[in-house]
Amino acid sequence: MTKKEKVGFTIKTLQELYPSVPVPLEHKDPYTLLIAVLLSAQSTDVKVNQITPILFAKADNPYDMVKLTVDEIRDIIKPVGLSPMKSKGIHGLSHILIDRYEGEVPNDMSLLEELPAVGHKTASVVVSQAFGTPAFPVDTHIHRLMYRWGFSNGKNVVQTEKDAKRLFPRDLWNDLHLQIIWYGREYSPARGWDLEKDIITKTIGRKSVVNEYYKKIKPT
Repeated sequence: MTKKEKVGFTIKTLQELYPSVPVPLEHKDPYTLLIAVLLSAQSTDVKVNQITPILFAKADNPYDMVKLTVDEIRDIIKPVGLSPMKSKGIHGLSHILIDRYEGEVPNDMSLLEELPAVGHKTASVVVSQAFGTPAFPVDTHIHRLMYRWGFSNGKNVVQTEKDAKRLFPRDLWNDLHLQIIWYGREYSPARGWDLEKDIITKTIGRKSVVNEYYKKIKPT
């Protein structure tokens, strides 16, 4: 298969498996999505989805959030980890949204990246999932699969994002990044990986990755 055919096979398989793609983090608007994505750094979506209802019951908009102290926010979000940094970030960005943007989350990558505790990936998720702006946020699943599939060299997420944007059609980015995340969780995880169930990697995967897999499971 040529690279183009491999990309086509990947897109077709993902669209068949995930014709409609749910957003993993529960939210109701751009602000609650922004907070949920910020909380998900070095945590799991499951854990974040357990904590956000408690936080949003007290404050689901920047005006209510700034009424809480940083310590109050921290006490609620402690289970997701990195709570000192995240609580300051949530409080700080809520103030900025009120002061600069009339309480609204801007649909602009560069403006989002200026907010405390908001990095490139968080900003990408917000513009793509809240506003429908084409973006390709790269998480650990996408980074792993792009390497396994031979679509990127795995050096860093910056390069992986560039490669994904170059290979995949722009109008598919927002669905594709979610489809790859779901696929990575279900069929191509980092641990407990069964290549026989991982149809994409088995069909088009990087030869060295596939050979290494079979070498490891080969009975001695």
